[in-house]
Amino acid sequence: MLPFLFTLSLCCLFNALIQADGHYRERLDLTPLTPPSLLASFQFWGNSSLKSYEQQHFRYIPRSLGQSLQHSRTEELHLRFSSGRWDDEGWGAKPHQGRKEGGTGVEIWAWVKAESEADSSLYLLHGMLPREVVCTENLTPFLKLLPCKGNAGIASLLDGHKLFDASWQSMAIDVKSVCSKDEDLCSIEMEQTVDMVLDIERSKRPRHDPIPRPAHKESLLCDETKPYGTDDACFPSEERRGQSWTLAEIFGQPMQGSCLAEDQSGRVHESLYLHVPPERETIKPEHAVESKSESTSVRTYTPNATEPFDMVLSHLGPQTFNSHELPALFASRSITGHGQERGGIQTLLTNPSLTTTIEFVYFENLPWFMKPYLHTLRSRLSASSTSDPELIKDTIYRPALDRVRGTQLELAISVPANSTMILTYDFDKAILRYTEYPPDANRGFDVGPAVIKILPTTSGSRDQQPQQQPSYIRTTSLLLPLPTPDFSMPYNVIILTSTVMALAFGSIFNLLVRRFVGADEVEGWDFSYARVRIGGWVLTLRDKYLGIGFGIGIEKEKKEQ
Repeated sequence: MLPFLFTLSLCCLFNALIQADGHYRERLDLTPLTPPSLLASFQFWGNSSLKSYEQQHFRYIPRSLGQSLQHSRTEELHLRFSSGRWDDEGWGAKPHQGRKEGGTGVEIWAWVKAESEADSSLYLLHGMLPREVVCTENLTPFLKLLPCKGNAGIASLLDGHKLFDASWQSMAIDVKSVCSKDEDLCSIEMEQTVDMVLDIERSKRPRHDPIPRPAHKESLLCDETKPYGTDDACFPSEERRGQSWTLAEIFGQPMQGSCLAEDQSGRVHESLYLHVPPERETIKPEHAVESKSESTSVRTYTPNATEPFDMVLSHLGPQTFNSHELPALFASRSITGHGQERGGIQTLLTNPSLTTTIEFVYFENLPWFMKPYLHTLRSRLSASSTSDPELIKDTIYRPALDRVRGTQLELAISVPANSTMILTYDFDKAILRYTEYPPDANRGFDVGPAVIKILPTTSGSRDQQPQQQPSYIRTTSLLLPLPTPDFSMPYNVIILTSTVMALAFGSIFNLLVRRFVGADEVEGWDFSYARVRIGGWVLTLRDKYLGIGFGIGIEKEKKEQ
């Protein structure tokens, strides 16, 4: 009995030490956008002390990821999966100020230690796959990194059918070490984020009947200002009502309780935040706790740890939804020029502020087969036709090495208030080797997006916090056409050449080797026996098919009579 109690006490003590070593928290923010869209932001936080991490005591940091980072000597990791397009004009600024967003496809950057102890430097590795398709095979490993997987908490709302049917979605994983000011206490923090913009009308369609049905006349919002409107005709208004919805309708199922809702002190954290106007009504379960803020339009909900949670949001009038905040900068990039030898890049950078000059850092990482000419770099305002070099404060340029590294271009730019800057430069298109072309080369080559870092000193006039972190913007990816050979020509040449060589070799070899001799001159062969046998076979076949033998039998019968 005593050994059993001793073992049980050790297990309880070990469990208590592990629980005190780290904590886990999750949060879901629901923000209605321009109707009928909904922004859902899932956030999962987990940490562990640096000592436990080095001793491979994993609780809230998954073992599979932690051991991989330790083996590769990675100090900091940022992984992004994104698809779709964010509508800046309709939806406003991006969630988390763009810090959790990556370029279209897959993007990763990490700080890695040097291989030797003598070199104590950290190396930054950055890579992008703009053509990579984000699908369910990326969501399943993402959920397996969570403590409750997708069985409980807000993670139970993540369904692949809903997530990848969104107008825009992004998944992020961030792992980094955080130390206190005196650097005595250090911990490893891991944050997982899922952001998606759902179309409410499309999400509410049942799976067994996903075909959209026309709305009834009474449910349509008609524009009565049109002169051609009649009782039998309705011109839909551009302003659309905020529809009523539930969590089960939007995500396919209600939230299954909570996952590790209590912290070390036993306090239960809120896991659901709803950003709606105060006049919009909601219906929640009785076991859930709701709290409202009078100063902000945010409502928090604390569900029961074991009971399913679902809520109903009432419909919203056309004039009562929240106005979104405009982003600090609008950016668009495109390829100019024509032909197979040269091209150009044009970037439009618009400052929507009416009073404040915006400063930011523009970064591009171009592939090696794009060879830009730095002397062709031009910057001007859209209202002027002449170049203004004062818009670019500083330039960092690292040229490319063929088949080794790409071109890096980093610019410190300042754009005046209420103006648009046009940034252009020219480049040459390199010719690749035959074996360097990917499949479907005629489609073009993907060029990663440009990364824009908006400095925090310029965001004070936009009703933002003074100690706010810098925000980030990424442009869309580009599709670059390169000179592409006719891949079928080598196979045609190989087949034709092989056929001609085979015919020539066969004829020449036949003339050189073969010798014409008579049949009687061949030694070791007696052709008389073969000649008699072949003659007998021929006569047998002739008698069988021509009926000669049958006629001879009839004549013999007549003679006997």
